[in-house]
Amino acid sequence: MPPHSRSRAQRIVRQRLESLERAGVSVLPQTTELSQPTAVPEPRSIPTEKNIVAKTDGPKPKRGGTPAEQLAALAGCVAACTRCEELAQTRTQTVFGVGNPEASIMFIGEAPGADEDRTGEPFVGRAGQLLDRIVAACNLKREDIYICNILRCRPPGNRNPSPEEAANCREYLDAQIEIVDPDYIVCWGSVAAKNLLDSNEAIGRMRGKFFKYGRAKVACTYHPSYLLRNPPVKKDVWDDMKFIMRDMGVELD
Repeated sequence: MPPHSRSRAQRIVRQRLESLERAGVSVLPQTTELSQPTAVPEPRSIPTEKNIVAKTDGPKPKRGGTPAEQLAALAGCVAACTRCEELAQTRTQTVFGVGNPEASIMFIGEAPGADEDRTGEPFVGRAGQLLDRIVAACNLKREDIYICNILRCRPPGNRNPSPEEAANCREYLDAQIEIVDPDYIVCWGSVAAKNLLDSNEAIGRMRGKFFKYGRAKVACTYHPSYLLRNPPVKKDVWDDMKFIMRDMGVELD
């Protein structure tokens, strides 16, 4: 490994370890090499007051309770999070997630934008309206699904999340997945797909097949904001939704 690459890798590892230490994590789980290219590591445990310690005296997540109660407790912990100093200073509010706490389908996007930062809800604005139309075409309602992002804070200028930011927020994402326990996860866009599945494949090559994350089947497609810039790709996304719904036993026109 070139010296500059080694130095960068060491810095990323050091920052991650410092973040884990601040979160109260003193022992790292042992990882093993996976034989299947479409497999990914099992989700981590739900954060509790013992392994998430915010820098402010915010609410601490409760143990047990219904999925809705667990998500509400976790949302309070996220609202007090300052792991990413820049994001904590520039955000209006955190954007945790919305929808059915026991949904069969979970949608994961990349990060909040200006509209999401203002409202505190993921996938609003023009991209969100397009997503709502896609959901309706699948004979579903937004409240049938659970929706969240890789990040819970808006990156300045709507830039993509950095690897460090995604790593800092990953514990919250895994907790949401574990609590909701969906049968299917849809990654909207390359940022969501690559971060969740730890893959460098282009989104076009990840379409049309299922990956696994925990027990959930994961499908990848283009982000609604990309469709607004490239309307012909809407057909590809519709094909992807029919692929998912067909696996669920639902045929769409």
